[in-house]
Amino acid sequence: MPALPYPQYGIENLYLFPVFTTHETFARAIGTNAPEWNPSRSPKYWFDPKAKDSVRSRVAYRQALVTSEKGAPLADPQGKPLLDVLVLPKEEAATVNIPPNRTNTPGADAPFVPVPLRELEANEELFFAFGGVVAVRNTSFEAPAESGFTASDRALLKAIAAKMGL
Repeated sequence: MPALPYPQYGIENLYLFPVFTTHETFARAIGTNAPEWNPSRSPKYWFDPKAKDSVRSRVAYRQALVTSEKGAPLADPQGKPLLDVLVLPKEEAATVNIPPNRTNTPGADAPFVPVPLRELEANEELFFAFGGVVAVRNTSFEAPAESGFTASDRALLKAIAAKMGL
């Protein structure tokens, strides 16, 4: 899917697989019941239908958000959301692990398994939006000037400052 024709949009537009937040949404979309909640595994709201057919015991996805032990997205050295390879056993990749209730279920508050992302287009970049939420910026759109500088002016100033060690 190419970049959307908007200045910015949610990261869910990069997801390789649909996300199911409840057993009911899973059953409606897939036509079968979701597996029972397993509190010994992390919550997982997506599945790869082709993973179970893999000849390998593990499935690797080229990119997913890297999160802290508490589930918050981490930043790379440039301050952008950090991406890395996600490797899962094929049995785990092929199924969901949806808690029946997100608040009163032991283990449901653990960080969830991140959803694999499609490759970013040349004109897309991840950034932290308000509240630390990860979003996608379409760099084809020039951001409105906030203080008399455009987004490209700010990028140039940051590059100059980095060269000067500031």
